[in-house]
Amino acid sequence: MGADPLLLGGVNLGVVILVIVKVLVAFAVLMVTVMLMVWFERKVISDMQNRIGPNRAGPFGLLQSLADGIKLFFKEDLVPDQSDRFVFKLAPYLAIVPAFLTFTIVPIGGYIDVFGYRTELQVADPPMGILLLLAMSSISVYGVMLAGWSSGSKYPLLGSVRASAQMISYEAAMGLSIVAVVLVTGSLSTRDMVISQQGSFFGVVPHWNILRLGVIPFVIFMIAITAELNRPPFDLVEAEQELVGGFNTEYSSIRFALFYLAEFMNTVTMSAVIVTLFFGGPDGPDPNFLHWLWPIIWFVVKTGVFAFIYVWLRAALPRLRYDQLMDLGWKVLIPLSLGWLLVIAGMQISKVAGFGMLVALVLGAGLLYRAFSVGKTTWGAASSLSSPAEKTPSLRRPKFGDASGSGGTRVITRITPEGVARGDTEVSNGRT
Repeated sequence: MGADPLLLGGVNLGVVILVIVKVLVAFAVLMVTVMLMVWFERKVISDMQNRIGPNRAGPFGLLQSLADGIKLFFKEDLVPDQSDRFVFKLAPYLAIVPAFLTFTIVPIGGYIDVFGYRTELQVADPPMGILLLLAMSSISVYGVMLAGWSSGSKYPLLGSVRASAQMISYEAAMGLSIVAVVLVTGSLSTRDMVISQQGSFFGVVPHWNILRLGVIPFVIFMIAITAELNRPPFDLVEAEQELVGGFNTEYSSIRFALFYLAEFMNTVTMSAVIVTLFFGGPDGPDPNFLHWLWPIIWFVVKTGVFAFIYVWLRAALPRLRYDQLMDLGWKVLIPLSLGWLLVIAGMQISKVAGFGMLVALVLGAGLLYRAFSVGKTTWGAASSLSSPAEKTPSLRRPKFGDASGSGGTRVITRITPEGVARGDTEVSNGRT
């Protein structure tokens, strides 16, 4: 099911040319989409925060991203003296190339006929498709880690260590949520995953994996991939008040732009992956005209919704502390994903589809409530222990007018018919 019909008749010059054209078109579309994503994020956040976004470069500021790219391209390229020059220059490409390669396995539509060849609207559909996503997410860790290590500076090194620990911690939960999708699909091909979600329950409810799996794997994947991308509220690797600028402190010009581009490209790519895994990909209502176009429209609309959600999270949520982030990954998401994987496996064995979906939804809601309750309790306990000055009397700074501290004083007041009168000063240590 996952094989591209373009390759079934053998490989000739026409097939090679068509594959090259698909790669170039996908790259061009992704680059334009990334520029629009940068503009879209600025505009949406400015609207949410009641301020003016970019509005000078082009209509509605649409060319602002292009202007920023031109500026960064012509800035001076700096390489620190104490850096490992080869690794320092290689790291940005290890960050951006996986983002593009991940997009190649995403089906954005159905099939199309071009010059006598029938092909999928997808660059590649390998049998182990979704494993490529996991491999690329692992490679992107190297880009961040090597960028900080090769800079020859302590600040980028701290940022890269924090980033690698964060990304590796959330890979486990992300992988387990993908395993749940593979269980119900029976294939690693992303095209097969889309095909398995076609149709509906009882002719009304879409047969999407978010419902088939009981919501839980979607929530886990959404949180884990946000942490993988270092997007707010998990952008601790770029915590300006702690690490100056994170792992890319020493980068400038086009090399810095590559990291910046990789973040937004990953945002678009992972929004598309979420749609593919849990929301039917390009599946949707099909009017009886332009059959090849409607799947593309549905895919773009769904991806745009999740791109908006990422921007919304950035505008609405404060950055987590690092201990909160690690607790969420190790103490909540991984146990929850493991337990839910057992539920999905049991439902697959029982072969009761309709009842299984109902059970999955009910159990999913209960487990979600329990997981967030545990997370809230854990973060609350961590917050209460984070201020030793408030918990330890000997370390508490005396407040004005408080006689309980060492040498503290208070002013005694009394009520008189004429009003409030200030009385004598009483000193707690009795030496005055």
